[in-house]
Amino acid sequence: MDFAEVVSDPDTWKLVAVLSLGIFVQAAAGFAAGLLIVPLLLWAGYTIPEAQTSLLVATVPQNIWGVISFRDSLEGKRLIAPGAARLLFLPVGVLTLQWMESFSVMTLRQVVGAAVLLATIANLFFRPTPRKSVAAFWGFLAFPLSGFMQGLVGMGGPPMVLWVQAHDWDTRRSRGFLFSMYLISLAPGIAVLVWFFGARVIPPALIAGAAIPILLVVTWAGLRVGTALGTERLRRVTMALLLLMGLAGLAAPWLTPPT
Repeated sequence: MDFAEVVSDPDTWKLVAVLSLGIFVQAAAGFAAGLLIVPLLLWAGYTIPEAQTSLLVATVPQNIWGVISFRDSLEGKRLIAPGAARLLFLPVGVLTLQWMESFSVMTLRQVVGAAVLLATIANLFFRPTPRKSVAAFWGFLAFPLSGFMQGLVGMGGPPMVLWVQAHDWDTRRSRGFLFSMYLISLAPGIAVLVWFFGARVIPPALIAGAAIPILLVVTWAGLRVGTALGTERLRRVTMALLLLMGLAGLAAPWLTPPT
């Protein structure tokens, strides 16, 4: 398929539209890119590996910007163990995903819907009390789980976010840490997906890369909207949307007309 065919292909613009929506919400509300993008692309006809790869490529500029912006709040030593734990368990998640690809599309939609629903409910109801330090057990749980979920369904953020919320860190330190964790796993995540799933994940990744100028404009717009409307109001709207998407994923066999 040449460049003109790619540009004229409706699937190309489906992918760009979904990535734009996820990146916009991420910029405006501060979270939820993966929770939105992966299930929407699955409903649009893409596979989970294709959705994951395009998501990782699409978030490269945002994460680089985040690390540069908050570099003065980063502590290099605190990034090593969490980053290593995520990277260690990421291939385990991808290997499990490879096994899961034998499942039907409906079952995969239900798995992703359940993941979105659980992550949203945890974010809504689990509000840890911030403290200076957290027991090491929670780190041993959060970061391997984050790496596994990243490899499995492209949603590794929620365990890390909850771990960060349990600390009495200011906004700059919290966001800098999360951006660093995402950035550390981007290149290895893409490499592992290509290794396990081959050439079929490359076209969506290339389209996502070509769409980066659009996504930068979307990021700028999302930041402005988030500032104008307020993060908490957008958070409530986003949570409602995620709950709806999670329930839709679980109900996929009943929502999809028979062929």
